[in-house]
Amino acid sequence: MAALLMPPLRPRKDRVFRGTISHLTNLNDDELRRRYRFGKDSIAYLCNLLQDRLRRPTNKATALTVEQQVCIALRFYASGSFLQVIGDTLGYDKGTVSRVVNDVTDALIDIKDDFVSWPTDVDSINRIKCGFYRQSNFPNVLGCIDCTHVRIQAPSDDEPSYVNRKGYHSINVQAVCDFEGRFTNIFANWPGSTHDSHIFNTSTLSNHLQTNHRGLIDGVILGDSGYACRPYLLTPYANPTERHQQRFNGCHASTRSVIERTFGILKRRFHVLHSEVRMKPEKVCRIFGACAVLHNIALSRNEPLVNDDGAGVRLDQPVQVPAFLGVQDGRNTREHVARLFFNH
Repeated sequence: MAALLMPPLRPRKDRVFRGTISHLTNLNDDELRRRYRFGKDSIAYLCNLLQDRLRRPTNKATALTVEQQVCIALRFYASGSFLQVIGDTLGYDKGTVSRVVNDVTDALIDIKDDFVSWPTDVDSINRIKCGFYRQSNFPNVLGCIDCTHVRIQAPSDDEPSYVNRKGYHSINVQAVCDFEGRFTNIFANWPGSTHDSHIFNTSTLSNHLQTNHRGLIDGVILGDSGYACRPYLLTPYANPTERHQQRFNGCHASTRSVIERTFGILKRRFHVLHSEVRMKPEKVCRIFGACAVLHNIALSRNEPLVNDDGAGVRLDQPVQVPAFLGVQDGRNTREHVARLFFNH
């Protein structure tokens, strides 16, 4: 009698292992780039770069290869689609796609310092200074700084702090790039309501510059009026009245526009940063870092979808800037540069 009351047992489904990446042999480089943002050789380069971190410690035939993992993650970064959509498109379970994206993101973050690094050697510093001067005639520039917002789904913890000034939830990410649009510093750690200047003041880059900056001769970074003017961070004049101040502002804006173009290229290449990311904020921060690494790799391998104006600039020495011996603060340093280079 008791057996008659028990619900019937459902037959156990056989496990089905799906998913094969055949695109690398069936598609040409242009078609691969539309799907993965990298050509065949660059995908092979990424697989070789990450293989030690992604190779599965198993001999099972069903284990994902490094190539499969890299392609799954690249498809997610490139499209910004839901994990379920990526899985259905490539033939994998949603859970598998989620784990792969996490693993590849972590692997790229592990090698971040090899591809996103602040210039410290003389050759790199001189190359960047020369590149900026050749492009826009602004002397001694080490980089351009700005913040960008990455839209996210409303988090359950501390939700109001993620609402930015435009009214949507986001992560506010600070970045510095060189004249080629290559990221040299990334700081992704703050919710969308945080002001750009506060992010900079709490960053390791700010601490590095405050501690090691020896004056104008060491070079400066350029930021918009949202930042405080410092000896190492020059901002435009708020109300320029003299000719040299107006010329300074014009050249400053022209030079600093490279960081805005770079953000545009990054988000056009990796749509996951342009759409609403449905992940926890800390994961979104890591995905931005992973995409920044991929962006720099794409630049170094001459992948399309980048603005390469000024690429190949090679000058032996940057323009010489006389040492500034006045009061070492941002406004006096800015006035010194403006009168010296833009007063004509």
